[in-house]
Formats: sequence, C-alpha cells, structure tokens
Amino acid sequence: MARKLTRRQFLAHTAGFTALGAVGTGCRLGGPPKAKSPNIVLIMADDLGYGDVGCYGCPDIRTPAMDGLANEGVRFTAFYSNAPECTPTRTALLTGRYQHRVGGLECALGIGNVGRYDDAIRLRETHEMGLPPEETSIARMLKGAGYATAVCGKWHLGYEPKFFPRKHGFDYWFGPVGGSIDYFHHREYTGEPALYQNDRPVEREGYMTDLITDEAVKFIERRKSAPFFLYVAYTAPHTPYQGPGDRKPEPVRQEDYGKGSHETYAAMVERMDEGIGRILRTLAEEEVADNTLVIFMSDNGANKTGKNSPFSGFKGNLFEGGIRVPCIVKWPGVLAGGAVSGQPCMTMDFSCSIVRAAGGGPPANRPFDGIDILQAVQTGGPMQKRTLFWRARRGERTRRAVRDGSLKYIRLQNGDDVEEYFFDLERDPEEKDNLLSSRTNDVRRLKALLRNWQEQVKHKR
Repeated sequence: MARKLTRRQFLAHTAGFTALGAVGTGCRLGGPPKAKSPNIVLIMADDLGYGDVGCYGCPDIRTPAMDGLANEGVRFTAFYSNAPECTPTRTALLTGRYQHRVGGLECALGIGNVGRYDDAIRLRETHEMGLPPEETSIARMLKGAGYATAVCGKWHLGYEPKFFPRKHGFDYWFGPVGGSIDYFHHREYTGEPALYQNDRPVEREGYMTDLITDEAVKFIERRKSAPFFLYVAYTAPHTPYQGPGDRKPEPVRQEDYGKGSHETYAAMVERMDEGIGRILRTLAEEEVADNTLVIFMSDNGANKTGKNSPFSGFKGNLFEGGIRVPCIVKWPGVLAGGAVSGQPCMTMDFSCSIVRAAGGGPPANRPFDGIDILQAVQTGGPMQKRTLFWRARRGERTRRAVRDGSLKYIRLQNGDDVEEYFFDLERDPEEKDNLLSSRTNDVRRLKALLRNWQEQVKHKR
C-alpha cells in the first residue's frame, strides 16, 4: 500500500503549484526535466470508480498492477475528470483545454454518431460533430518534438474520417471509434462494426481489452530510436458488462447493454489490470522502463455497478462520485515513489505536463487551461487553492459545478426545474450536508466565478 507523506515530506514533495483562478494562464512550460526525453504511456480506464482500485480502498477487486504503480509513484486523491462522461473528458485531455471551447463536445457522442444536445445536433446535421484537427492535440505537439505516437483503444471523438486520430498527430490507431462496443463481436448495439486499424474497419478475434493490450505491447516492441507517446484507452469497464469468459453467439442487444453484476464488472477491471501489468512488463523487458513516464487515470466515475466510495454520485452527474477518479503516476528518477498527493487537479493538467516533459509546447493561440501538475509535484511546495469548473449538457438538462478551495457549488437544471447544492468538501467529502441557505455569501461568490468562467470558455462559432 502506498505510504502517506508527513506534512514535512509533502511540503518538500509538492512545491511549485500556482493558484489558478482564471483559465488559460496556469501552465508554464520549460524543457524536459531530464537530458533524454522520456517515453510517455498514458493509460485511461473507461467508467472506473474511485473505489474500484485496491490502493484506493477497494476490498474485492484485485488490481496488483495499479497498486504497484502507486507503490512506485504518486497516487492522487483529489484528481477530477474534466467531465462526468467520455467524450468531453477526452477532448480536454487531447487539447489541454476546457472542452467547452470546442463546439458540440460537452456530452458523449451517441452510439451511431448521434448528437445529444442542441449544439451537437446542429453540428451532426452538417457533418461537423467531432474534434476538429485545427484543435491541435497533444499528439501533434509531441510529434513536433520528435515523438512516435499511437493510440491503442477507444477514440470517441468523431465517427467521420476527418476526425480520426491520424488527423490529430497519431502515427497509428487501433480501437473502437465510438463510445461502447461488444467486447467479443466488436460491434455497436446498432449492429455496425466499430473496430478500426488506422482509418479502416477491421475484423479481429478476441476480447476487446486483450486486443487493446496486445496492440499496445506490439507498439512498444516495434519502437525505433525515437521516444514514443502511447495512449492506451481501454473500453473497460464501460458497458456492455462482459467479462473475459462471457462470449455469446450474438452481440449484446441494446436493451441488455446496461445489465450486469458487480462480479462481472470486477472481472472486467481485473482483466484490464492484467493488461496494464503486461504493458509495464514489456517496458521493463525492452529496457525502457527507467525512462518512461506512466500515467493512469479514469475518464469519469463509475455507474452503479461499480463503486465511487467514499463519495456520493455516479457517472453523468457532478457530485464527487461522478468526477473524482483514480489517478496514479510513475516517473522513475523524477517523482518519488509511494507518495500521496491531495492537490486538487484535473484531466487537462496532465496534458500540460505531458507536453512539457517532451520538451514541446502548445501553439500561441491555444494556451493550456491547466497547470503542469507533475512539475509541481516534482519541485515541491505547499498545496495551493484551485478553482475548477464543470458544465455538462444532454437534451434539456444542464449540470454546472465549481470547486474553489474546499467549497463546491452545484447547479442542476432540467428545463425549468433547478436544484442547487453547496458543500464544504474538507469536512463533508460525501456531500451530505447542503449548506446552500447558510453560506449565502460564498454561494454568491462561487456563482459569479462560474458565470465568468462560462464567458471565458464560450465556443466561438
């Protein structure tokens, strides 16, 4: 189990954070911290809950590979996904910016390329729903710094070829194009084949989690002299709930997609953990582990089949359980092992860190919105106050939230119906005590922060 730092150790371990009240100003990029640019392996789980990993307190799912990463690296306990579901978080990851700056991507793209709120529907009708290539991705930034780049796994940033990974700086892509896929038949519930190699559909035999691992391992083994950036985007443990031994003659039907037991979910997580173990062993066998930065995270919280303990809420909402997720980083020779950081941070902060580690930088007209979280951990210093924002849309429903220090305001709007919540996470991390009526000044201040942020990140059509 990862050891917890004393206050003195923590202060020595996490210097250099800068408070971030406005967006687009927090990331300061320098050169890579080592003379030799590191390889970078970014592993993303799909719908994995905070309480579904051993080193985060899970009692019934075996995750030795993830736990081993925590023993040798830094485990973050206040890491947030940029959104409570897939597409928007992945948009923020690849751009290093709030996803709201890009049109139509505040909600997961629907199976079969369906827009789910007004802006996304409009863009779908004009065949423009996806991550535009001009929204420069971190893969292109790393490619510009001399990296070989690959994504093995889920894309979910556009069904049309003009939005595919190789338009965004990836040399190689293998994986599903959309949000979910039968783990054995590799089809969406519409019946459409959805597994791609580069820009073409392919047929493969095997369990999806294993196929993603296989491709990641082969990419590492065939690397050349250049450093590499490998984005491993598992579909596990996203629906449909299918463990490695659950193959049926026919693909899962739409009405059965969300059905499944916690035992099946656990088997899916454990198989993914085995895959992560294989990737880590391959790095060691290829003698590149000592110069490889490994980042593991989830794209959002779990559904009710998983566990977001000790937090309330699930995937799709902005309570802690929907957006506070596991995140573990190992960087030999740069980050101390066995550390625990409670610094609030989010997905797009790691975009900044990845590009800085590679010695690259964003274009001048698209500055990062986050901070370089790994440089902060590396150089040491006290935890700093962060102001983090969320807005998630689907149909007539809009969910908004802001966390400022330990204070958090949530506004849930569905048509004309509005619910509001205000919590002090320091004393109430489970969000049980709504302080809306007793902290009126703080509520007013956080609402103003939220309004100002929405103006700053407004998509310019």
